[in-house]
Amino acid sequence: MAVDGNWNLTLNTPMGERSATLSVTSAGATLTGTQAAEGDSAEIFDGTVNGNDVAWKVSITSPMPLTLDFKGTVAGDAISGEMGIGFMGSFPFTGTRA
Repeated sequence: MAVDGNWNLTLNTPMGERSATLSVTSAGATLTGTQAAEGDSAEIFDGTVNGNDVAWKVSITSPMPLTLDFKGTVAGDAISGEMGIGFMGSFPFTGTRA
């Protein structure tokens, strides 16, 4: 699928710009993999693929326990979309294939 592989993400957060890596594999409409940032890595969950549209969630513990809710679109070697941060709202993210 178009999303399979490794990605370098730039997340625009309320605390400034953050970098993360995403490693994913799709099987049908299901997306699985891991996301890592600042030395922490976590399995993604509730991952879906629908054509070039992707979505996944990841739970983080730093700087505070949160579930990040990603919804994006893959276009070749680029990905972009919105990252929901619970009560803080949604913020843009972008990425390129590693």
